[in-house]
Amino acid sequence: MSRTLSFTKMNGAGNDFVLVDNRAHDLALTREAIARLCDRHRGIGADGLLAVEPAAHGADFRMRYYNADGGEAEMCGNGARCFARFVNSLHNFRFQRTSFETLAGDISAEFLGDHVRIEMSAPHSISLHEKLSTSAGELTAHSINTGVPHVVVVVDELEAVEIRATGASLRYHERFQPKGTNANFLQLISSGKIAIRTYERGVEDETLACGTGTVAAALVHHLLQDAPSPISVKVRGGDTLLIGFEKSSPDTFEKVTLTGPADFVFIGSIGL
Repeated sequence: MSRTLSFTKMNGAGNDFVLVDNRAHDLALTREAIARLCDRHRGIGADGLLAVEPAAHGADFRMRYYNADGGEAEMCGNGARCFARFVNSLHNFRFQRTSFETLAGDISAEFLGDHVRIEMSAPHSISLHEKLSTSAGELTAHSINTGVPHVVVVVDELEAVEIRATGASLRYHERFQPKGTNANFLQLISSGKIAIRTYERGVEDETLACGTGTVAAALVHHLLQDAPSPISVKVRGGDTLLIGFEKSSPDTFEKVTLTGPADFVFIGSIGL
């Protein structure tokens, strides 16, 4: 017997998500069911699914994030902003701030009208100027974990990047096994302003935006060019996200924030 699932569709800078309320732990969110819901031809269509659950360690809520293939991931920056507005909608938008647990650590969110500013977990595993052999030849790669692993490659012309081939080559590169990485390509606009394109692990394609990817690219831009906080990042969907940060040492970042839109698209129901 099929069951009807109520959901909300949202997007953060073009990165789109299915959001569900699972505070009662009564939803059958199998990997196969999530992949079916995220399928753009036979389901709702999304880059990933976000589920609200009760917090276990003192935050207001727990955020579970699943990629479009149904696999659970540690964190999603654009998803976190959408998650925050979604839980606020469940409480008649009475919150000014909220907090939630993720596999990458606790996240806090501040509401700024239709925008949300989230404070990320501390980035780690920074490695600069690695030479990697890829389908596009040898590339200079900079890697950092901003809740999930990212590699950043600086390019002269974003439109010239063969995003699927080169992105996949980096995503599955032996350097980042066994879990793989997300791949970002960064073009300098001016000091403190950059544009990126992202190939997302789990989606296995380019997405219109990636929140943790914008943070990774902004921090790499700072490390390479000493650009001050905040840094503006233009994403493929056309929106500009703002990345703030502080530093306590040359390679240690604190109070990393991501600010951008979190828009409601529609509310619906679908049979599982």
